[in-house]
Amino acid sequence: MNLSRSARALGQWLLLGAIVGGVCGVASAVFLALLEWATAFRVAHESLVYALPVAGLVVGAVYGRWGASIRGGNNLVLDTVHAGDAVIPLRMAPMVLLGTVLTHLFGGSAGREGTAVQMGASLADQIAWRFRVTPDTRRELLAAGIAGGFGSVFGTPLAGTVFGLEVVCVGRLGYEALLPALTAAVMGDLVTRGLGIHHTAYPSPQVLALTLPVLARWLVFAVGIAGVAVAFIEGTHGLKRILERRVPWLPVRMALGGLGVVGLWKLAGTSDYLGLGVPGILRAFEDASLPWGAFAWKLVFTVVTLGAGFMGGEVTPLFFIGATLGNVLARLLGLPVDLGAAVGMAALFAAAANTPLALSLMAVELVGAAVLPHVAIVATVAYLLTGHRGIYPSQRIARRKLGGPLLDRVVALRDLHAAPPKPPAHPASQADS
Repeated sequence: MNLSRSARALGQWLLLGAIVGGVCGVASAVFLALLEWATAFRVAHESLVYALPVAGLVVGAVYGRWGASIRGGNNLVLDTVHAGDAVIPLRMAPMVLLGTVLTHLFGGSAGREGTAVQMGASLADQIAWRFRVTPDTRRELLAAGIAGGFGSVFGTPLAGTVFGLEVVCVGRLGYEALLPALTAAVMGDLVTRGLGIHHTAYPSPQVLALTLPVLARWLVFAVGIAGVAVAFIEGTHGLKRILERRVPWLPVRMALGGLGVVGLWKLAGTSDYLGLGVPGILRAFEDASLPWGAFAWKLVFTVVTLGAGFMGGEVTPLFFIGATLGNVLARLLGLPVDLGAAVGMAALFAAAANTPLALSLMAVELVGAAVLPHVAIVATVAYLLTGHRGIYPSQRIARRKLGGPLLDRVVALRDLHAAPPKPPAHPASQADS
């Protein structure tokens, strides 16, 4: 009887996970093809960047009219995993896809993981609704949608699997969703590649033995990564709060953000910091004369773009910032430049998203095993040093990063600072009272 029940459960998860992964793979393939076209078209017609404020005005008006229910983006997805009763609207997938492609077409500095995660979760929730699954199964399918979207858009199914489990709650892995998440991530990656999508090939860094002097350098490196992660998180959220308070209408906020990006573009005198910035990431692996301020420029471009409300994600810009920062720190600390770029690329996003395990795996999938154990050390230390903050304020936390008792409830990061929950009373103290 138990064996039969286990077999049915296994079959259910393989079927549902494969369906979720299949639709995520198709969505990612369409998205990546459009993104490649938009980037190539903008590079060939750079004057399009001047129209970014107009694009912001139009996209903001569309979202203001039809996108109020999906404006939370990744945070809406995380809130739904934990407490959502309403189905994530299907319109999230096409609207975030179109909004992100337009952001890149006109030069906004944004990524692609946010779009992939939102498309994956939206499509997974529709599947959960169609199959009329239980609330617990629905939450696990949403995790599978996150994994399928993330894994297929970057070509990293193992990292996508762990990301789908790790991003939901800081410091915890939702193993109950492991099978559907793994199935969706692997299937999504197979489908995306099968549809002719080729992912960026990153250089493989040289092997470096871990010694005590090298470890000491990596600890200093991690402090630098954590500091920039905090600057990115606080800068993005702070600008968003200021603009929402002073400019209530989204189209105008996005138009102002577009003007800001255009101004930065002219001030920087280069187009290197527009769009995804993949060429800049690759350059960081090999150029020992990379400008020292490249990471700071990309940080400001991205903070303005995302803080103003443009669609996209944070991963690829953070890869750019982390790789170029890693290049600089490696030169200062006497570490190999290519290894510094690889470690910085993964560790910065790990610290900003509170996902050190997923990004350590992602580094291996992208650049090879030579990055271990260095990336795991830096990602973990930087994750701890960033404190209880992150690019996704809807992430839940049940225990503080540096230990201590469980909190009295699982609480969102955005609420932890506003009203820190008290730890539950110790049984002995209750008996004494």
